[in-house]
Amino acid sequence: MPISGQGWELLVERHGTHRHDGRARTCGAYRVFLDGIATDLQGMMCESLGPGDNRVEGNGKRLEAGRYPLATQFGRRYVTQGYASADIAGREPMPGLLLMGTGNRTAIVLHPAHPPNLYLTSVGCLNPARPLAAHEEIDFFDSRARVLALIDSLRAFRPAAFAELRTTPIPGAAVVIEGEP
Repeated sequence: MPISGQGWELLVERHGTHRHDGRARTCGAYRVFLDGIATDLQGMMCESLGPGDNRVEGNGKRLEAGRYPLATQFGRRYVTQGYASADIAGREPMPGLLLMGTGNRTAIVLHPAHPPNLYLTSVGCLNPARPLAAHEEIDFFDSRARVLALIDSLRAFRPAAFAELRTTPIPGAAVVIEGEP
């Protein structure tokens, strides 16, 4: 599913899996587009293994390839505004964005990887990172900075969606996931 070329789109192109010491993750490249024009927001996205499955809640698999509208997030662990400082890795609440339209899956969030599972912190969620080799863990502080950059970009794109401290759809913003390696 290619991007539409309209609005704020985070394209995730899955390209394979990493395996190391009994751990595994799906990996792909991500990039943000504004009205079809690539921005400098890019990196690697880490997810659970597949195949993608949106039918069963809590299945621990990655999402199906598709288009997912975005919303601000205000849960116990992840929030789009009012997150904790980063003086301690993994201090809650951490920054995050909610993916909507995920079928029977709920609480699918784009958030930083965090201790104690820095190889992958996901049961269906998305963890941004710098490009990594199969043996490398995700750096919490880098991952957090990437989530904050995405939130800042969305806030500049659609400031009205950030007016209240409650989960709010972000009109014209979506994550587009391609590939089923």
